Amino acid sequence: MQKPTVIGHRGASGYRPEHTLAAYRLALEQGADALEPDLVMSRDGVLVARHENELGGTTDVARHARFASRRTTKVIDGAAVTGWFTEDFTLQELKTLRVRERIPDLRPDNRRFDGQFEIATLEEILSLREEVGRERRARALGSPPPGPIGLYPEIKHPSYFAALGLPMAEPLIETLERFGCRGPHAGVFLQSFEPSILRELSLLTRLPRVQLIEAEGAPADLIASGDARPFADLLTRKGLAQVATYASAIGPEKSLVVPRDGRDGLTGPTALVADAHAEGLRVNPWTFRAENAFLPAQLRSSAQDADRGDLAGELRCFLATGIDGFFTDQPDIGVRARDAFLSASRA
Repeated sequence: MQKPTVIGHRGASGYRPEHTLAAYRLALEQGADALEPDLVMSRDGVLVARHENELGGTTDVARHARFASRRTTKVIDGAAVTGWFTEDFTLQELKTLRVRERIPDLRPDNRRFDGQFEIATLEEILSLREEVGRERRARALGSPPPGPIGLYPEIKHPSYFAALGLPMAEPLIETLERFGCRGPHAGVFLQSFEPSILRELSLLTRLPRVQLIEAEGAPADLIASGDARPFADLLTRKGLAQVATYASAIGPEKSLVVPRDGRDGLTGPTALVADAHAEGLRVNPWTFRAENAFLPAQLRSSAQDADRGDLAGELRCFLATGIDGFFTDQPDIGVRARDAFLSASRA
């Protein structure tokens, strides 16, 4: 069995506010094999790391009087959203904001970092990746040098940004190539829920691509084009074969690999991992989090949503299905669970 990849989801976001350089560095210190930044665009075309382009939920933008008039309502992927949006701010303006914890009720300890960190750019994340890579090579001394640190950038709302005159594919590739990220062995995997951007990228780069898959709904780009096919169509053998023409992996919502029953408990696995592997696709489900609010009923430690339960137990169940990697907010737990599972498998 190949060693499944532990991907720091937005960094070590269970311990630091997500998408900050502090969260990314901590994820690598905890042993994550790869980092996953979500990417959106500034008004001047710079790729920055945010879970969404709406800023009110993750920054102190509401406290900046000079930006009060920029609060507005927009329709993004068919849903009305009110707030402040990255595409209405230059990078210089975004850098005046400070990040805060996105889910403070579930992660109260992270609130102590509110106001300390800036919004990170893709360039800054790539620079951090290079810096930590150099540190790892220096520590290796005479041993074989470690491979590249993995990077799984998720391209958020690409068709929405393209309609604003902010296409994402070429700026993304230009930035990555400037940092030497080229070809299938660079450790970089380009992700999106929208198939059209992945198909476009397949013509621009040899970097591998990942089709992200929701448990419900349909890709926003397909809906916008009048295509009624839901995400569920991608999960059929025919759909997976089509995905394999433009991607090398899928990133399914974890319930598509091991569903839950009516009492929110884990059931047996689906055939998705085996079906995807039959089409040559790797499988990296998301997102594994330690808080009770995100765990199946039998692995919760208490009735308190913010308390941590048995994430390692959940990961053991998923690793047994043959997944190739997983996204987690607590990379330290993920690394220990992965390594323990591999040791037990070899015994």
